[in-house]
Amino acid sequence: MAEKPETTREETGLRPVVSTEAPPIIFATPTKLSSSSIAYDYAGKNTVPELQKFFQKSDGVPVHLKRGLPDQMLYRTTMALTVGGTLYCLIALYMASRPRNK
Repeated sequence: MAEKPETTREETGLRPVVSTEAPPIIFATPTKLSSSSIAYDYAGKNTVPELQKFFQKSDGVPVHLKRGLPDQMLYRTTMALTVGGTLYCLIALYMASRPRNK
């Protein structure tokens, strides 16, 4: 069996698929370090424990309606659009299934 000579990418004219340069950093932490120990607080206060207590209360209200009127309005709007869209699709299917009289 004859040995094939190895060719490099440059000889065949192919370029590497992956860039060898590092991409620029878009979101970086502050690079200025001061002697004072000031903690950078980007996320704000952690409200998860309070929200967990609020949503896990056993008061008989479903989780998706716990926040009151805004949740009720969003739920009712979603249900109305769902029912309306279903009816519209059924009517369109009915009309498409009926032949036109000429």
